[in-house]
Amino acid sequence: MRVDSCVRAARRRALDRRCRGALGALLALTAALASACAGSWVAPVREQRDAWEYAESRARSAAQAPDPFAGAAVLERNPTLHAARYAWRAALERAPQVASLDDPMLGFGVAPRSFGSSEVNDATFTDLSQRVPFPGKLSLRGEVAAFEAEAAERDFEAVRLRLAALASRLFDEYYLAARSLEVNAQHVALLEELRHVATARYSVGAAAQQDPIQAEVEHSHALHREILLRTRVRVTAEQILSLLHRPAGDVLPPPPRALVLPVELADDPEALYAEAMQARPDLAGAEARVRAGEAGVSLARREFLPDFTVTGAYNRVMQEDDLQPFVGISLNLPIQIARRRAALAEAQAMLESARSAYLAMQDEARFAIRSSALRLAEAHHVRHLYETQQLPAARDQVEAARSGFETGRSEFFGLIDAERSLLRAEIGLEEARAEVCRRRAELDRALGRVAGQDW
Repeated sequence: MRVDSCVRAARRRALDRRCRGALGALLALTAALASACAGSWVAPVREQRDAWEYAESRARSAAQAPDPFAGAAVLERNPTLHAARYAWRAALERAPQVASLDDPMLGFGVAPRSFGSSEVNDATFTDLSQRVPFPGKLSLRGEVAAFEAEAAERDFEAVRLRLAALASRLFDEYYLAARSLEVNAQHVALLEELRHVATARYSVGAAAQQDPIQAEVEHSHALHREILLRTRVRVTAEQILSLLHRPAGDVLPPPPRALVLPVELADDPEALYAEAMQARPDLAGAEARVRAGEAGVSLARREFLPDFTVTGAYNRVMQEDDLQPFVGISLNLPIQIARRRAALAEAQAMLESARSAYLAMQDEARFAIRSSALRLAEAHHVRHLYETQQLPAARDQVEAARSGFETGRSEFFGLIDAERSLLRAEIGLEEARAEVCRRRAELDRALGRVAGQDW
């Protein structure tokens, strides 16, 4: 009896090992097949992770730079860009979640009254099950998530372009305010000189009493304008510091003495549009959302097919050894057709919305390029007029009016009016130069370029 019991126990242990091995092999094969079906999204997500790591390293380098206002990565400190970068990272982590198998289920049960019984063996039940979606579902889920992550990457790049255009505009405003302040200071000095001249001529009876009074009024207007311009310089500097995520009160480097002006545009707007179709991140993001919608529709159609659950069990409730191993498969019955049809209709509507948004964005890009090109040409024309005609004429007018006043051939009012015209022309020229840079920055953004990078 003891020998027979030992033999039966040995046979059960051997059978247990074989069953566990077969069960493990079955579940491993199931997981391998499911992983193979879900692997089409892996390579794109891996490439995006590498791109994200590079963007993060740029941000870290910018944060550690000794000069916070130097270098091409100066905008990397901006919190808006930081938020977009981590929204992209969050989207990247979505694909491995939705394209993975559910955790397997392990169950264990006993028949309590079998323990200690002299009539039956100890009865236990162990099962392990794995739910496996219908082939293709995991892959499609991963594709949807990968395309949405690509769209998030393009959103990040679009934020970078928008911030670069904003930084360029603020830089132009900073330059214009500082240069206007310098021009105004020159006119303050000129008006002081004219006031002394008018006072001297009035003291000898060669000028009317209103002449020095008028000079004093114009001088006070210039001083008031100086206060306004100084405030404008400080406010613009604070805007730049805020954009760069610098503490309020940081000393911003002064603007250059002259702007580096972009050359006049020679390319045809249609050729520029073809370039923008390849370079604009918002267009690429919209296209990625269309592809995500297409994958979503395919997934919604695949939901009409059943999922499977593979089960392996070792049932020692059965007293016969050969009946104790158990392998089975079950599937859900997709009979809730109304729900699945609604999900498919929703996915199709979202796809149609994404396609329409993509077409609208293309139209907006074409208009932005053509209008920006026209406005850039207009800005170059206005600048050319100021440089070649209006400013030289205003300077000659001041010289002629001053000479006429000093010789008594013209009134002081004519000299003051000429001085006003010169002030408007000098500030107008600086505004025209800044406008050229602003319009080129708008065109660069419309083309998907970083503003000012190619000047």
